[in-house]
Amino acid sequence: MIKHEDFIVKNLGERNINSPLPLSHSDDDLISNFTNDDDRFLHEISLKKVKRIIADTEGKGENNRCGCSDLITFEAAGPREKIFFEPDKIKCGIVTCGGLCPGINSVIRGIVMELSYRYGCRAIYGFKYGYLGMVKESGIDPILLTPDAVEDIHSRGGSILGSSRGHQDVNKMVDRLMNFGISVLFCIGGDGTLRAAHLIAEEILRRGLNISVIAVPKTIDNDINFVEKTFGFETAFSIAVNSIQSAHTEAKDSLNGIGIVRLMGRESGYIAANAALASQDVNYVLVPEIPFDLEGAHGLFNILKERLERRRHAVIVAAEGAGQNFFGSESERGKDSSGNTKLGDIGVFLKDKIGAYFKSINFKVNIKYIDPSYLIRSAPPIPSDSIFCTQLAQNAVHAAMAGKTDMLVGIWNYHFTHVPIATATRDRKLINPESNLWLSVIEATGQPAYIGSDPIFLSKTRIREFGDQ
Repeated sequence: MIKHEDFIVKNLGERNINSPLPLSHSDDDLISNFTNDDDRFLHEISLKKVKRIIADTEGKGENNRCGCSDLITFEAAGPREKIFFEPDKIKCGIVTCGGLCPGINSVIRGIVMELSYRYGCRAIYGFKYGYLGMVKESGIDPILLTPDAVEDIHSRGGSILGSSRGHQDVNKMVDRLMNFGISVLFCIGGDGTLRAAHLIAEEILRRGLNISVIAVPKTIDNDINFVEKTFGFETAFSIAVNSIQSAHTEAKDSLNGIGIVRLMGRESGYIAANAALASQDVNYVLVPEIPFDLEGAHGLFNILKERLERRRHAVIVAAEGAGQNFFGSESERGKDSSGNTKLGDIGVFLKDKIGAYFKSINFKVNIKYIDPSYLIRSAPPIPSDSIFCTQLAQNAVHAAMAGKTDMLVGIWNYHFTHVPIATATRDRKLINPESNLWLSVIEATGQPAYIGSDPIFLSKTRIREFGDQ
């Protein structure tokens, strides 16, 4: 059960230094204002649900705060008037981990520019090749990041710092921060990176050190909880549309053509769902959150056959984590270097199984299979993502200078927010099959709500309490 207390952000200590930013407190002077720690945004925006929560909590005692103690709220991101660090006297570090994602360089650039030009920080280091470069024994030295060094990196894909997967010794990483005199560490990465950042922050606090750890969530899958959108996500499904259009053209220009596109999405099918909605050329979307059957009257084979008999072509989009039950249990599949359960290749599986089925019934089909994963991951961000990356970076710097720690910068209902890392990584954000998003997918594709024979199919453990907006 998530509680209000789970959204309280940690601070290193009292803030006594005046911010160098020329901002205001007034709403009528045409100058942007500072943000206060008591500025918060509601998680739930449904008036009906908010009223119900307030009614349920009325009369709980003096700590009830007018019946609002059970409302989940986020601390507002933004510049604080009083800051914790003297910017020109500290050193900052940046590390990027995990798989590539559009926009990493834009975030790096945004952090460096904000630190340098707005706060006057003079020493910013980039740790190479993920957390591996934060361990002295790796022999990999950090590089100095200056405005000139990052001036044009936002136009390139990938990360100028490189990346890596796998676990490193937390104590050794904190030792490395101490050796370089780092006061702020910016961690750019996905779920595994965030969990490690949390452990680093905990070890720093255990040692009584004044080192801030601020995360910018990077996951092309858009699966970080309590974060409405992660950078690179819009670029990912926008580029995926090109592959879907190609699959549609190939399928439509062949008799009984079937286009299969495999997209990213280990546990969450947001890219597949949004790409399908954006393209309007998809007939079946398969995502990890909703199981499906191959055989039976309502299974994929039969409904695909009926579609081909009517329309003579079909397009299937599958998230990489869909249909993993066909590859055995998690224990049988083992773990990868990041500790994630290995995935069976659902794209190749579908291509082979669909081909074998139609061959067995003597029904000639033409199957075209496309996997654009690496083309998407290594691409530069589209303009909307570039804007988002810059704003995330700026707010990450504001949080760090204020002495916030063990938190990430996110966005919720169009407001930038602070979320404790432990809260954000407690569960994955999943598509709720009863959400408006999935309803839109069903209506756009025309596929049945469940591809299979059993109408009672959803495992209650797969629908998170706050899984989807």
